[in-house]
Amino acid sequence: MAFEDHFSGHAVDYAAARPTYPRELFQWLADQCRQHDLAWDVGCGNGQASVSLAHWFNRVHASDASAEQIAQAPANPRIVWRVESAEHCTLRTHTVDLVTAAQCYHWFNQERFNNEALRVLKPGGLCAVWCYGISRVSREVDEVYHELYGDVLGTYWPPERRHIEDGYRHLPFHFDALGEIPRLEMSEQWTLAQYLAYLRTWSASQRHLKDTGRDAVSELEARFAAAWGDPAATREVSWPLSIRAGRSPPAD
Repeated sequence: MAFEDHFSGHAVDYAAARPTYPRELFQWLADQCRQHDLAWDVGCGNGQASVSLAHWFNRVHASDASAEQIAQAPANPRIVWRVESAEHCTLRTHTVDLVTAAQCYHWFNQERFNNEALRVLKPGGLCAVWCYGISRVSREVDEVYHELYGDVLGTYWPPERRHIEDGYRHLPFHFDALGEIPRLEMSEQWTLAQYLAYLRTWSASQRHLKDTGRDAVSELEARFAAAWGDPAATREVSWPLSIRAGRSPPAD
C-alpha cells in the first residue's frame, strides 16, 4: 500500500498545535516491559511520543514515512530519527522491547506492520497502538465542534478516520492481548487560538482548504468565540484514549 501523506504539507503547524499524551501512558507502558533497552516508535510524526519514551527507554528508534515530519522532531541523544515506512524498518530481528504507534495505526498496512513488529520484538515484547478521537470542552463549544466535524467536513475525512471513531477495535492486531488496559485521557489547557489551531491541523480541514480555498475553521470562528467566552481564557480540552496492547509470542 502506498504511503498516503495527509500531514507533511502542514508539518510545522502540526508540531505546534497537536495535544500531548499523558505521562501515565508511558509509565504504564514501561511497567509492562521486562527490559527497557530499545523502543520503536512507528509513524512518529514530529516525535511527541518518541520524546516521552526516551524518559523510560535507553534508546528510541523513531520512524516516519514523512521527511517533513521528521524535520520537525527535536534533537535528543537517546533518539535516532529515521525516514522509514511502518511496514519495513532497519532494526534487527528480536532486538526491541516495545513497539508503539500513536494516532497513526489506521494509516498503516496493518498486516505488514504486524509482521514487521513481530520480527523486531524480543520474545514476549510489547506492541501498543492508540488513538484519540472526539474532544470535549463544554456543551456550547462541542456543539459547534460537531457541526464542523460532521456537517462541514464530513465528506473531507479520509475513510481511515472511521477506525479512530471505533477505537481501532476492528483493525487486525496479531498480538496476545493484555488482560487489563487503563482508561486514560489526554488533556490540555488551551486558549481559543490554540484550540482553533488544533482544529486546522485536521486532515479534513486541510483537504477542505485545498479543494475550496476556504478555511472552514475561520468560517465558524465567530460561533466558537461566542461559545468559548474570553478568547484569552484557558479552558480544558480533553480526549479519551483508545489503546490496544499485546505481546509477541514467548521464546520456545
